[in-house]
Amino acid sequence: MEMEIIIDHREPPQFRELFRDCGHVRVEQLSVGDFRVNDRWVFERKTISDLSISIVDGRLFTQAKALLKTEGYPVVVLEGHSKATSNKGVSREAVQGAIITLSVFFGLPVLRALNPEETVRLVKYTVNQGAYLPGEGIFRGGYRPKGLKARRLYALQGLPHVGKKRARILLDHFSTIERVILADEEELAEVDGIGRLTAKAIRELVSK
Repeated sequence: MEMEIIIDHREPPQFRELFRDCGHVRVEQLSVGDFRVNDRWVFERKTISDLSISIVDGRLFTQAKALLKTEGYPVVVLEGHSKATSNKGVSREAVQGAIITLSVFFGLPVLRALNPEETVRLVKYTVNQGAYLPGEGIFRGGYRPKGLKARRLYALQGLPHVGKKRARILLDHFSTIERVILADEEELAEVDGIGRLTAKAIRELVSK
């Protein structure tokens, strides 16, 4: 399948060579993501080291929100071995917590690749498989709420001990999912209707 691929100018030059057999490839400055394919798919490539740094400096959730706002289907590709975090002062548990947050609470697909070559293969596989789905779209089973606030409430219900009522309480108090995830146990427990047990369960899920 021939593709039109835009590679962000900050990506290593090797990606232009790796994508050479896909069709039309060009390098531009992208405001969101690292690879834009067929003007429909947006892939954010993060090495394990990149992920570790973005956890430390707090950019991870800002980048995730930007991906969710982009037109098209956003996908995160996490590239490299988990041992790469050892020199960044970030634990394996912190990386796992970040992946949980991206995939479960932000609803961003997270694919794993060992190296740039595998990253490119995953991009190709994803786009090719998407072309065979009805209307070239993505099938997502189950309930799909409409409206940004409804989607936020639905995402928050994935947290332990959080149903519709507590999801609304959390969103009303913190305003965004990001602030809920970043809140510590004390901040969560102080919210009326949440309590210490729920606060502890939430922190255990997102931080371990």
